Amino acid sequence: MKKVLSIALIGFSLFASAQISLAGKANLIFPTGSPSWKNIKGTVNGAIEGEGKNNVGFNVGLSLKVNLPMAFFAMPELYYTNFKNEFTTANTTFDIKSSRVDLPVLVGHKVLGDMLGVFIGPVASYNLSKEDTFNDFKENARDNFTVGYQFGAQLEIKKLIVNARYEGSFSKDERNFINKVSGEEVRYDNRPNLFMVGLGYKF
Repeated sequence: MKKVLSIALIGFSLFASAQISLAGKANLIFPTGSPSWKNIKGTVNGAIEGEGKNNVGFNVGLSLKVNLPMAFFAMPELYYTNFKNEFTTANTTFDIKSSRVDLPVLVGHKVLGDMLGVFIGPVASYNLSKEDTFNDFKENARDNFTVGYQFGAQLEIKKLIVNARYEGSFSKDERNFINKVSGEEVRYDNRPNLFMVGLGYKF
Protein backbone atom coordinates (compact mmCIF):
# COMPACT_ATOMS: atom_id res chain seq x y z
CA MET A 1 0.00 0.00 0.00
CA LYS A 2 2.85 2.36 0.86
CA LYS A 3 4.43 1.68 -2.56
CA VAL A 4 1.17 2.48 -4.33
CA LEU A 5 0.81 5.72 -2.37
CA SER A 6 4.43 6.65 -3.07
CA ILE A 7 3.99 6.06 -6.83
CA ALA A 8 0.73 8.05 -6.79
CA LEU A 9 2.38 10.95 -4.96
CA ILE A 10 5.31 10.98 -7.36
CA GLY A 11 2.95 10.92 -10.34
CA PHE A 12 0.84 13.71 -8.88
CA SER A 13 3.87 15.87 -8.13
CA LEU A 14 5.17 15.40 -11.68
CA PHE A 15 1.77 16.31 -13.14
CA ALA A 16 1.39 19.30 -10.81
CA SER A 17 4.81 20.64 -11.74
CA ALA A 18 4.38 19.97 -15.44
CA GLN A 19 3.83 22.87 -17.81
CA ILE A 20 0.57 22.39 -19.69
CA SER A 21 -0.61 24.33 -22.74
CA LEU A 22 -3.78 24.11 -24.82
CA ALA A 23 -3.96 24.95 -28.52
CA GLY A 24 -6.51 24.98 -31.31
CA LYS A 25 -5.26 23.43 -34.56
CA ALA A 26 -6.45 23.13 -38.16
CA ASN A 27 -4.80 21.08 -40.90
CA LEU A 28 -5.11 20.47 -44.62
CA ILE A 29 -5.17 16.76 -45.44
CA PHE A 30 -3.72 15.10 -48.54
CA PRO A 31 -4.46 11.35 -48.99
CA THR A 32 -1.18 9.83 -50.16
CA GLY A 33 0.91 6.67 -50.21
CA SER A 34 4.31 6.09 -48.65
CA PRO A 35 5.88 8.88 -46.56
CA SER A 36 8.58 9.68 -49.12
CA TRP A 37 9.21 13.32 -50.05
CA LYS A 38 8.70 12.53 -53.76
CA ASN A 39 5.33 10.90 -53.14
CA ILE A 40 4.07 13.61 -50.76
CA LYS A 41 5.24 16.39 -53.11
CA GLY A 42 3.45 14.75 -56.06
CA THR A 43 0.25 14.34 -54.04
CA VAL A 44 0.23 17.97 -52.88
CA ASN A 45 1.02 19.32 -56.36
CA GLY A 46 -1.71 17.15 -57.89
CA ALA A 47 -4.26 18.38 -55.36
CA ILE A 48 -3.31 22.04 -55.93
CA GLU A 49 -3.60 21.62 -59.70
CA GLY A 50 -6.93 19.80 -59.35
CA GLU A 51 -5.56 16.57 -60.83
CA GLY A 52 -5.67 13.03 -59.55
CA LYS A 53 -8.32 11.11 -57.67
CA ASN A 54 -8.07 12.64 -54.21
CA ASN A 55 -9.20 16.05 -53.05
CA VAL A 56 -7.84 18.08 -50.17
CA GLY A 57 -9.51 17.38 -46.82
CA PHE A 58 -9.28 19.10 -43.47
CA ASN A 59 -9.43 18.61 -39.73
CA VAL A 60 -9.94 20.94 -36.78
CA GLY A 61 -9.52 20.30 -33.08
CA LEU A 62 -7.75 20.81 -29.80
CA SER A 63 -4.26 19.82 -28.71
CA LEU A 64 -3.01 19.51 -25.14
CA LYS A 65 0.75 19.58 -24.59
CA VAL A 66 2.20 18.40 -21.26
CA ASN A 67 5.92 18.96 -20.70
CA LEU A 68 7.72 15.95 -19.18
CA PRO A 69 11.23 15.47 -17.76
CA MET A 70 14.27 15.12 -20.01
CA ALA A 71 12.80 17.36 -22.77
CA PHE A 72 9.95 14.95 -23.54
CA PHE A 73 6.30 15.90 -23.84
CA ALA A 74 2.91 14.18 -24.13
CA MET A 75 0.40 15.56 -26.63
CA PRO A 76 -3.13 14.09 -26.62
CA GLU A 77 -5.38 15.66 -29.26
CA LEU A 78 -8.99 15.56 -30.46
CA TYR A 79 -10.04 16.34 -34.05
CA TYR A 80 -13.00 16.32 -36.39
CA THR A 81 -11.58 15.03 -39.69
CA ASN A 82 -13.08 15.08 -43.19
CA PHE A 83 -11.57 13.87 -46.48
CA LYS A 84 -12.33 11.56 -49.40
CA ASN A 85 -10.59 8.86 -51.37
CA GLU A 86 -11.65 7.67 -54.83
CA PHE A 87 -11.58 4.22 -56.43
CA THR A 88 -13.21 2.71 -59.52
CA THR A 89 -14.62 -0.81 -59.88
CA ALA A 90 -17.65 -2.48 -61.52
CA ASN A 91 -17.72 0.47 -63.99
CA THR A 92 -18.58 2.76 -61.08
CA THR A 93 -16.45 5.45 -59.45
CA PHE A 94 -16.82 5.60 -55.69
CA ASP A 95 -15.94 8.79 -53.81
CA ILE A 96 -15.35 7.36 -50.36
CA LYS A 97 -16.11 10.15 -47.92
CA SER A 98 -14.56 9.87 -44.49
CA SER A 99 -16.00 11.92 -41.64
CA ARG A 100 -14.57 10.82 -38.33
CA VAL A 101 -13.46 11.78 -34.85
CA ASP A 102 -9.72 11.28 -34.31
CA LEU A 103 -7.90 10.89 -31.01
CA PRO A 104 -4.09 10.95 -31.43
CA VAL A 105 -2.07 10.21 -28.29
CA LEU A 106 1.42 11.42 -29.12
CA VAL A 107 4.76 11.47 -27.32
CA GLY A 108 7.41 13.91 -28.43
CA HIS A 109 10.89 15.24 -27.80
CA LYS A 110 12.07 18.85 -27.90
CA VAL A 111 14.81 19.31 -30.47
CA LEU A 112 15.31 23.07 -30.05
CA GLY A 113 13.71 23.80 -26.69
CA ASP A 114 10.04 24.73 -26.96
CA MET A 115 10.56 26.02 -30.50
CA LEU A 116 10.91 22.71 -32.38
CA GLY A 117 9.69 19.24 -31.41
CA VAL A 118 9.18 15.87 -33.05
CA PHE A 119 6.45 13.41 -32.08
CA ILE A 120 5.03 9.94 -32.72
CA GLY A 121 2.13 7.88 -31.43
CA PRO A 122 -1.11 5.99 -32.16
CA VAL A 123 -4.37 7.55 -33.34
CA ALA A 124 -7.82 6.03 -32.75
CA SER A 125 -10.58 6.99 -35.20
CA TYR A 126 -14.36 6.70 -34.90
CA ASN A 127 -16.06 6.72 -38.30
CA LEU A 128 -19.29 8.70 -38.39
CA SER A 129 -22.14 6.92 -40.17
CA LYS A 130 -23.01 7.84 -43.76
CA GLU A 131 -24.91 6.02 -46.47
CA ASP A 132 -23.92 7.54 -49.82
CA THR A 133 -25.24 6.36 -53.19
CA PHE A 134 -23.10 5.87 -56.33
CA ASN A 135 -25.15 5.10 -59.45
CA ASP A 136 -27.05 1.93 -58.46
CA PHE A 137 -24.80 1.23 -55.47
CA LYS A 138 -25.77 2.17 -51.93
CA GLU A 139 -23.23 2.27 -49.15
CA ASN A 140 -23.89 -0.15 -46.30
CA ALA A 141 -22.36 2.13 -43.69
CA ARG A 142 -21.76 1.23 -40.09
CA ASP A 143 -19.96 2.96 -37.27
CA ASN A 144 -16.61 1.44 -36.46
CA PHE A 145 -13.22 2.13 -35.01
CA THR A 146 -9.93 2.03 -36.86
CA VAL A 147 -6.41 2.52 -35.50
CA GLY A 148 -3.44 4.20 -37.12
CA TYR A 149 -0.22 5.95 -36.23
CA GLN A 150 1.19 9.44 -36.72
CA PHE A 151 4.63 10.99 -36.69
CA GLY A 152 5.72 14.52 -37.45
CA ALA A 153 7.15 17.78 -36.19
CA GLN A 154 5.88 21.13 -35.00
CA LEU A 155 7.39 24.59 -34.79
CA GLU A 156 6.25 27.01 -32.09
CA ILE A 157 6.79 30.75 -32.53
CA LYS A 158 5.32 32.43 -29.45
CA LYS A 159 1.61 31.50 -29.68
CA LEU A 160 1.71 30.36 -33.33
CA ILE A 161 2.20 26.66 -34.14
CA VAL A 162 3.17 25.24 -37.54
CA ASN A 163 2.98 21.46 -37.80
CA ALA A 164 3.32 18.69 -40.38
CA ARG A 165 2.64 15.00 -39.90
CA TYR A 166 2.14 11.69 -41.69
CA GLU A 167 -0.55 9.18 -40.78
CA GLY A 168 -0.40 5.46 -41.57
CA SER A 169 -2.76 2.64 -40.65
CA PHE A 170 -2.79 -0.41 -38.40
CA SER A 171 -6.38 -1.43 -39.23
CA LYS A 172 -8.64 -0.94 -42.27
CA ASP A 173 -11.81 1.05 -42.88
CA GLU A 174 -14.23 -1.69 -43.97
CA ARG A 175 -17.39 -0.79 -45.91
CA ASN A 176 -19.72 -2.56 -48.34
CA PHE A 177 -21.47 -1.09 -51.39
CA ILE A 178 -24.53 -3.02 -52.56
CA ASN A 179 -26.13 -2.75 -56.01
CA LYS A 180 -29.81 -1.98 -55.41
CA VAL A 181 -30.81 -3.74 -58.68
CA SER A 182 -28.60 -6.84 -58.94
CA GLY A 183 -27.54 -7.23 -55.31
CA GLU A 184 -23.87 -7.19 -56.37
CA GLU A 185 -21.60 -6.29 -53.49
CA VAL A 186 -18.38 -4.29 -53.65
CA ARG A 187 -16.18 -4.37 -50.58
CA TYR A 188 -13.96 -1.46 -49.59
CA ASP A 189 -11.14 -2.32 -47.21
CA ASN A 190 -8.80 0.58 -46.83
CA ARG A 191 -7.56 3.38 -44.60
CA PRO A 192 -5.72 5.88 -46.80
CA ASN A 193 -2.39 7.18 -45.60
CA LEU A 194 -2.51 10.92 -45.01
CA PHE A 195 -0.11 13.84 -45.11
CA MET A 196 -1.23 16.82 -43.00
CA VAL A 197 0.07 20.34 -42.69
CA GLY A 198 -1.49 23.16 -40.73
CA LEU A 199 -1.46 25.92 -38.16
CA GLY A 200 -2.34 26.20 -34.49
CA TYR A 201 -2.75 28.86 -31.83
CA LYS A 202 -1.87 28.46 -28.15
CA PHE A 203 -4.46 29.84 -25.74
